[in-house]
Amino acid sequence: MGKEECKTMLDALNKVTACYRHLVIALGSTSDSQNLREELKRTRKKAQELAVANRTKLTSLLKDKTISKEDRSEYERLWVLFSSTMELLEVDMKRSLEIGQDFPLKVPTRHLIQTGMTGSTTSVASRAMSVQNMKYEADSNIDTADLRDLQTEICQVSQMMEEMEMKVQVAPWAVEAKQEAGAELKSNMSVGNSSVGVISICEEEPKEEEGGGSRDAGFGSICAVVIFFVIVTVAVVLGYLVVNMS
Repeated sequence: MGKEECKTMLDALNKVTACYRHLVIALGSTSDSQNLREELKRTRKKAQELAVANRTKLTSLLKDKTISKEDRSEYERLWVLFSSTMELLEVDMKRSLEIGQDFPLKVPTRHLIQTGMTGSTTSVASRAMSVQNMKYEADSNIDTADLRDLQTEICQVSQMMEEMEMKVQVAPWAVEAKQEAGAELKSNMSVGNSSVGVISICEEEPKEEEGGGSRDAGFGSICAVVIFFVIVTVAVVLGYLVVNMS
């Protein structure tokens, strides 16, 4: 039960973190707006809430001395995945801070970048917040006020990651993967849809081409020999006629 709960919580964190990264990409572009800044704020706060829940759950499980060796290995693997997700979240929060400072909305200091992205990011934020419709309630100065909060939250995330390393010492290089490298290529999917099928087809095609090439080469050689004999025969006949006429 504990493993499934941890996987569910980690999947939720991964989803929200991915949505947050997608929103950060729109910062400073022509899709940037006050609504986007509010979406970023809500999404990262949701991610931090899930991060705290994941940390609390995994920490308590990894400190339990009564769990089996197999369960501990699985929790350590989830811990490494969780730590990687937190590193990505921290990087995106820092990127959001830098871009937000370079592209303030209330007092623009430079033109927004035409990146080719158009439309609203509401659907992405809605998926992150697990709601159908986003309600926007932020003030007009959210871009400046939120940057101060963002700086504080970046420090909090960094501090949480340091505490994680102190409380639970899991070496990433010591954690074993559940699947072998390239395991997805050995799946039992149909040949037409799987990577194995594509590879098999690609390996078979050159053989056919090589066979066809050898047949073409043999046919060309025969034609060359026939043409050669025709030319020689014509030359002999012409020579004979020239001699007789003289």
